[in-house]
Amino acid sequence: MNSTRTPREVGEAWFGPMWNNRDTALMRELMTEDAVGHLEGGEDVIGPAGFEAFMQEFLRAVPDLKLTMINCLSDGDDVCVHWRASGNHTGAGLGFSPSDAQVDFQGVTWLRVKNGQLVEGWDFWNRDALLQTMSGKVLV
Repeated sequence: MNSTRTPREVGEAWFGPMWNNRDTALMRELMTEDAVGHLEGGEDVIGPAGFEAFMQEFLRAVPDLKLTMINCLSDGDDVCVHWRASGNHTGAGLGFSPSDAQVDFQGVTWLRVKNGQLVEGWDFWNRDALLQTMSGKVLV
């Protein structure tokens, strides 16, 4: 645990080197064992093991996924990150065969940090539109 990280630094590390370098050691350092992630679509993941399983499934579908932090606001123990993700759906994952579709989507994640580690987070992005793109279905 690195308790010297501010909530903003935790958010910056999460949406920079952790995701983009696939740094699971950093992920474990940034999260408490009982951290709760409330993912888009109503799914919750618990702790580093739960989040790593989610992350690996996502990366199986979009192996070249890259995240860019657009903005980051911090207040007390909370940090809110506006991010953009892009890549190519070239892998089997998330329940779909590869479509070779380019994906590009944005979202916001609100994180609660205590003693330099994530304890809870909420994701807000259009998961259904991404899944429709991957499935090859046209949005109505």
